Amino acid sequence: MATELAKAVGTVLDWPVGHAAAALVAADGTVRATAGDTDREFRLASVTKLLTAYATLVAVEEGAVEWDQPAGPDGSTVRHLAAHTSGLAFDSDQVQAAPGTRRIYSNTGFAVLADTITAASGIPFADYLHEAVCEPLGLTATRLDGHPGSGAVSTADDLARFAAELQSPTLVATLPEATRVAFPGLDGILPGYGRQKPNDWGLGFEIRGTKSPHWTGRNSSPDTFGHFGQSGTFLWVDRAAGAACVVLTDRDFGPWAVEAWTPYTDGVLAVLG
Repeated sequence: MATELAKAVGTVLDWPVGHAAAALVAADGTVRATAGDTDREFRLASVTKLLTAYATLVAVEEGAVEWDQPAGPDGSTVRHLAAHTSGLAFDSDQVQAAPGTRRIYSNTGFAVLADTITAASGIPFADYLHEAVCEPLGLTATRLDGHPGSGAVSTADDLARFAAELQSPTLVATLPEATRVAFPGLDGILPGYGRQKPNDWGLGFEIRGTKSPHWTGRNSSPDTFGHFGQSGTFLWVDRAAGAACVVLTDRDFGPWAVEAWTPYTDGVLAVLG
């Protein structure tokens, strides 16, 4: 199987991108296969939200913030911000819906989330993320250079460590809650893939559910969670398959990714059996 996994994971090197790196991580944290330059730094774009979400879990468990404390527009809470149900627009302060009524994917919401943690902790969010997540997990190449929803830089090696943590948490106890659907039944737009009914999301973690089309595989389990980024990156965790996969590229998301990503994941899952 090792040879077949290496071949399946290695197909990223055939994609029409300048550079690519990938890692497949088993539930026990073992790196089963890699491809490309796994210590090369890539922009994560919205895969950054996974790191921010994890720092939020730490902040909640430490008591710095509470899920149901007010944050964002009137009636919104930390929970609403993390679940993209605050009503805030994608990339502005405009309020487009009452909290909890629509799934509106919002970079602004993640900025407000980070600001809320900064105000509560007294620590700039980039530093909080480093101290709460990156440093204890040994993510030495990972840093937040800008927006808490899209500004991180990392490597496949670092994200393989993070993927191991997402399968067997050591820093938090509430990841199962964060990877269950928050505010079930809400429809919304999944960027790049159109309207989804419903558009399931956890607390910062996108959940595959029954979405179609989707950036994971056709054979990915419904409880698969993770995120993709507009910089041509993704990280998914499929607990049913007992594995997580990290793929980083330096070509912005587009039709090439829609065509490549789903068959890639299905190929990896087929080898995993």
